[in-house]
Amino acid sequence: MLRIAVPNKGTLAQPAARMLGEAGYAQRVDDRELVCRDEANEVEFFYLRPRDIATYVGSGDLDLGITGRDLLIDAGAPAEEILDLEFGGATFRFAAPPETIRAIEEIEGRRIATAYPGVVQRYLDEHGITATVVRLDGAVENAVRLGVADVVADVVSTGATLRRAGLAVVGEPILHSSAVLIRRMGAPHGPQVDQLIRRLQGVLVARKYVMLAYDVRADLLDRATRLTPGIESPTISPLHREGWVAVQAMVRRSEMHRIMDELYDLGARAILVTGIHACRL
Repeated sequence: MLRIAVPNKGTLAQPAARMLGEAGYAQRVDDRELVCRDEANEVEFFYLRPRDIATYVGSGDLDLGITGRDLLIDAGAPAEEILDLEFGGATFRFAAPPETIRAIEEIEGRRIATAYPGVVQRYLDEHGITATVVRLDGAVENAVRLGVADVVADVVSTGATLRRAGLAVVGEPILHSSAVLIRRMGAPHGPQVDQLIRRLQGVLVARKYVMLAYDVRADLLDRATRLTPGIESPTISPLHREGWVAVQAMVRRSEMHRIMDELYDLGARAILVTGIHACRL
């Protein structure tokens, strides 16, 4: 039976459970449950602290896990990312008082407060910067004001919290993080893992695309299909109405209204959009 670690709390927990459910896997019905067995798919899910998942997977005690890229790197465990799940996005950056540090090079020799020392140390090593990393749990914005550090490294969205603490972003992002599927470093996939990856990839595609169907005159078909080329090729069927055809194609959800407007202006009619729940491409 395949053993998979899933976040039991935090911002990754509900999206991870939702995605696995959309991929056809049974999930726990009570948030207090720590294990869920999906007998039909021969998978056992273990609900763990997100920070611990990389350690369990890297040790080989569990086959796969869903966690954040930031937590994977921070753990330093022998585990690797095999699929970006495209939720739980976060950007890590340095911040400091603007009158003291304005560029990454000026971090050299400074003290950096962060809740993600592994992430920060990897960045420093990759860029040849020597600094002291001070590990703190939770919010780090006040570390400079309290004299614990000269710089902080934290998740930054709008930067409003940093500005209130008298800090400004310094340099490029340290890391762009999101939820990822991980395995032990170098571990073989196997058919069950391959199936899980295909299912999750199908969910990712289904979330990005819709099925667009419309009728159009045959003499306008080439122009219409340039707007809707589909993933591989559109499906075209003759209609009972002479000189017209029906077209079906997958289009990006974010572009569907623009495409519908352009098809209508071209002369297409009966333009319909259908959601995609799952797919295999």
